[in-house]
Amino acid sequence: MWRHALWRLLSHPAVDSATLAVAPDGAEPYEAYLRQNPTPKPLQVVPCGGATRQQTVSNALAHLPTGVAFVAVHDAARPMVSHALLNRLLDAAQRDGAAIPALPLQDTLKRATDGKRVSETVPRADLYRVQTPQVFRADWLINAHRSACEQGFGEATDDAQLLERAGYPVTLVPGDPFNLKLTTSEDLRLLRLYAGEGTLTRTGIGYDIHQLTEGRKLMLGGVEIDYPLGLQGHSDADVVVHAICDALLGAAALGDIGQHFPNSDPRWKDAPSLNLLAQVRMLLHQHSWQPLHIDAMVIAEAPKLAPYIPQMRTRIAQTLGLLPEQISVKATTNEGMDAVGARRAIACYAVATIYPATGEANDE
Repeated sequence: MWRHALWRLLSHPAVDSATLAVAPDGAEPYEAYLRQNPTPKPLQVVPCGGATRQQTVSNALAHLPTGVAFVAVHDAARPMVSHALLNRLLDAAQRDGAAIPALPLQDTLKRATDGKRVSETVPRADLYRVQTPQVFRADWLINAHRSACEQGFGEATDDAQLLERAGYPVTLVPGDPFNLKLTTSEDLRLLRLYAGEGTLTRTGIGYDIHQLTEGRKLMLGGVEIDYPLGLQGHSDADVVVHAICDALLGAAALGDIGQHFPNSDPRWKDAPSLNLLAQVRMLLHQHSWQPLHIDAMVIAEAPKLAPYIPQMRTRIAQTLGLLPEQISVKATTNEGMDAVGARRAIACYAVATIYPATGEANDE
């Protein structure tokens, strides 16, 4: 859950870095995972967890990088945060100083002091359910925590409550009903449903091959490979990324890479293929689809690709907003047969699985 929440935040273009606050003796498992799966942007794991949520956030604020202007405080218990929600929060926070996501209450509220008999019906007008992330001016958030500590107040259930106590204005923005907080086993079932497990999925296949030539960098999976030859093509000719693009487009029945990025278009001349993949991801979102898993098989007689595969998985995952473990990249040879076996070309097959998106695409 923390990985999903973290990657969704760090893949947003406006997020520069992250601080992961963990239990005082709990940093090693996170650091071990991150050594194998580095994040796209700076991340520090800080073993500063306190007895309460408020104390943990207060401790973590002492480790903010110098010069940070705005801070988003998020719970790992909400792993489905969307970029559309982040956009709304960042726009409001930059304008007003503090912004939190909120959903109006729709159910009738009852109060029962003994948990059994209704004592009154509570008017639900002007009441909201509040979510995270919550975005604040860094100086406001630090001052609000400092003021609460000086006053001996430690019972805040979210950070906005501390800003309210300190007299700062807090703006509500429309929340996201799919930004589910995991609290019970029933929540976990819903979360798995939202994440695509048990829902209708589609699968597409992609294939690409390019000739090797002199005077070009060899790019595979978004990674520059140390090799004297590169691939010939209109863009950077990254066959791995091209095959993945075609697989995703095929799964969504949206045509092929040549239709969307023709070699007659000067915009894609020598362009990094990861840029094309980012465009494909946006196109899928516009049609309410979300990537779930990628499996790519590179066919190359040379060079040896095993040392580069972890970085390829990370680059592809970052571009698609997925975790590295949702990306599989394998490599094999063609046993000396045809153009690939003769070291005149490199090819790649890819299979992509997609699932219905949760509605965030229309806001992006």
